[in-house]
Amino acid sequence: MTAEPLERALDRHEHLTGTAPFPGPRHLVLRTARESDLPELRRLDVEVFREVAYPAFLLRQLYDMYAEHFLVLDDGEGSLRGYVLAATTALSRDSWILGLCVTEDRRRHGLGRELMVEVLTRLRRSGIEQVRLTVEPANRAAILLYHSLGFRPEQPDAGLRRDYFGPGEDRRIMHLELSRLP
Repeated sequence: MTAEPLERALDRHEHLTGTAPFPGPRHLVLRTARESDLPELRRLDVEVFREVAYPAFLLRQLYDMYAEHFLVLDDGEGSLRGYVLAATTALSRDSWILGLCVTEDRRRHGLGRELMVEVLTRLRRSGIEQVRLTVEPANRAAILLYHSLGFRPEQPDAGLRRDYFGPGEDRRIMHLELSRLP
């Protein structure tokens, strides 16, 4: 699965100016993460999430546990441009999206959606029935993306959990019932 056709369809910059918005060939491939990606995953996570990025040791452990549902966008030139990570439980049919990111230069081209659609497809094939995630309440773009994919805020309080990750770190919890999708 590649992301380039969707990106070209949505990006009108080249059509309007006659210049490509991204220098050189940037064919993105959506694939399962590899162990050799771990240093680049750490770099990407720090670039996007800054002070709340996963420590390297935790990314390693998450990879070891959930590699099947750890997907990346590979530009073919040694850089990753995005990832999604879903954690599943062994005894139930639940999953959590632990991370979704796309580099700033590649946002607003449908790549986050493409990552989410692929991981949700894989989760459903694995027998997962319910998926949850947390999102910063002010991250309107992410909330709109998740809502468009069928996620809804958990009750009570429309999913808002004060101090979820510590003082001042509020989050909105959203869920999707995969078993109810066609």
